[in-house]
Amino acid sequence: MSLASLKQKALQDEMVRTEYEKLADEFDLVNQLITIRTSAGLTQEVLARRIGTAKGNISRLERGKGNPSWATLKKYANACGYQVKLQTVSSSMNSPSTVNE
Repeated sequence: MSLASLKQKALQDEMVRTEYEKLADEFDLVNQLITIRTSAGLTQEVLARRIGTAKGNISRLERGKGNPSWATLKKYANACGYQVKLQTVSSSMNSPSTVNE
């Protein structure tokens, strides 16, 4: 059984799907981190050297283990040739929002 089919089968269970959806933002962040690193052609080891940390820290970050600071996310992105951008989204509409005062 492939990972995709296993995931699809697991998500048919409502409890599993609910818990998975709670973690969706974390999964998205991890996927984005891995995508920018690989698109920059960097290994975890090279990235770690660039930002002055251990390869194990990059590995943990990419597995979603830990709570990275904004500074860490900026270093990671900058070392890959990207910038970090924070966007707020309305909970009720799931679309980008702007706050007008």
